[in-house]
Amino acid sequence: MSIPIFKIKKIPIFYFLFIGMLFFECKTNQKKKANTMNEKSTVTTYQNDIDFLKNHTQIIELAGEDGNARIAVAPALQGRIMTSSASGNAGSSYGWINRALFIAKDTLEHINAYGGEERFWLGPEGGQYSIFFKKGADFTLKNWQTPRLIDLAPFNVKTKTSNKVVFTKNAAITNYAGFQFDMNIEREVSLLTNQEIRTELGINNLEGLHTVGYSTKNTLTNSGKKDWKKETGLLSIWLLGMFNHSPTTTIVVPYVSGDESELGIAVNDTYFGKVPSDRLVVKENVIFFKGDGKYRSKIGLSPLRAKDILGSYDATNNVLTLVTYNKPKGVTEYVNSMWEIQEQPYAGDVVNSYNDGAPAPGEKPLGPFYELETSSPALELEVGESATHIQYTFHIEGNKEKLSAISEKMLGVSLEEIHNAF
Repeated sequence: MSIPIFKIKKIPIFYFLFIGMLFFECKTNQKKKANTMNEKSTVTTYQNDIDFLKNHTQIIELAGEDGNARIAVAPALQGRIMTSSASGNAGSSYGWINRALFIAKDTLEHINAYGGEERFWLGPEGGQYSIFFKKGADFTLKNWQTPRLIDLAPFNVKTKTSNKVVFTKNAAITNYAGFQFDMNIEREVSLLTNQEIRTELGINNLEGLHTVGYSTKNTLTNSGKKDWKKETGLLSIWLLGMFNHSPTTTIVVPYVSGDESELGIAVNDTYFGKVPSDRLVVKENVIFFKGDGKYRSKIGLSPLRAKDILGSYDATNNVLTLVTYNKPKGVTEYVNSMWEIQEQPYAGDVVNSYNDGAPAPGEKPLGPFYELETSSPALELEVGESATHIQYTFHIEGNKEKLSAISEKMLGVSLEEIHNAF
């Protein structure tokens, strides 16, 4: 049997170079894909977090009719929403939870940051009307103390159904100026139906998407015998959400563009020192801020610049998060939380975002995580008068084209624009 002989032609060297480049690119893409898969696989499931939380504190779960949309609420932590899922027990858990602190079963000096994707707080943090510093104290981290009311105090369950729970708390708190606020707090937490989500977002179709949405209605009543006045200090309702970060999380904050001489600076980025330009990008009508948990920084927008929405996109896990709130028209007085005696104590920010990171070289970050925050106006309440701050939070996963359309409608930018911001 004869064996056929093939003539081998001389192959140009650029052919081998081309094949080598393709091989290298393929390996690189495989490595990137593997890394992305590894990042996704490390995301905690809702069931995992629920099992952990129930071993350490009471949890009230609210669930939708199909069981996919779920939220976990902790009465012992001011009715805090610890986490949520858009895909049932096996879905991703969106809220950051400080497991180490729960496990330690200890209380810390300045703050007990248990985490949670929406917690009830009060402002201001700094200044001559601060509720985080004692009268006469210097504004340093050593003297900073989170009031027990918004740190460790439990709220009482007033009513509970399958999709709503209402908490109440009677309390008193004294500010830096020595004025005592007597108050009643009511916090209503509601899981939204798909129809309510569509209505709130103005979206007709959610097919192909996994969605969870919830609202909180937070009411503060002056239950004391004195009116709350500017000259003795005012409070604000302050809602903060701690969310799980990823290397590709970008915070998106739409804002009112216009002349700085009329509207002031577009963004306050000096809370913890000026944010580097490779982590904060200000474009026409929108601000991009890195939420990767790698650099401690914070931004805020004034009432003249802020809109009633902010959000984020996690490209690693394909999650679009939206936060909206009831921003009143024409109101410009918000408490100032800067750590100093202030010339303008009611020239504070309306929305804020924080990216966690190491406080100093060699130190560990608190999380890491990132935060989306909203505040009510400064509350000048007469005896018996009330004010309410309402916030909505939405997490949406699924078809990228549909996600991008929602992002464009709500935040004014596509997913591609977000992805290319840095």
